[in-house]
Amino acid sequence: MLKLLTALMSGLLIGAGLTISTMVDPKRVLGFLDILGNWDPTLIFVMGGALLVYMPVYQLYIKKHKTTLLSEPCQIPDNHKADKSLVVGAILFGIGWGLSGICPGPGLANLSGGNEKIFAFVLSMLIGMLAHHWWAKSRAN
Repeated sequence: MLKLLTALMSGLLIGAGLTISTMVDPKRVLGFLDILGNWDPTLIFVMGGALLVYMPVYQLYIKKHKTTLLSEPCQIPDNHKADKSLVVGAILFGIGWGLSGICPGPGLANLSGGNEKIFAFVLSMLIGMLAHHWWAKSRAN
C-alpha cells in the first residue's frame, strides 16, 4: 500500500510541477524547440531543477544500492551503445513531439483538462506503444 501511495503522490507532484511551470502548454515546448526563431529556454530550468534534485539521490543512493528509496529494484540499462532501436525510437519520438508539441508526460498531465486533442494524442501514443509491443513480441517468436 505504501508503494501505491508513493506512486500516486509522486505522480501528483510531477503533474503539479509540470502544470505550475506551464510545461504542459504545447506552445511552451514548441517555443523551446524553435532554436532558430523565438526561442523559449524555460524548459531548461525545469529540467535543470529536476536534475538538481535527482542527481544527488542517484549518485549517493540508487547507483550504490540499485534500488529506489522504497527498496524497489531500479532497471538501470547496461547497454551504453546507440543501437538501431534507440536511434529509430528517438527519431520517431522527436517527430511526434515536434508535430504535436506534446511530450508524453505533459500529455498525460493535460488529460484532466478535457481537451479532445490531448485525448487523441494520448490514445495515439497508447496505440503506438501497443503496436510496438505486438511487433516486438512477433519478432521474438
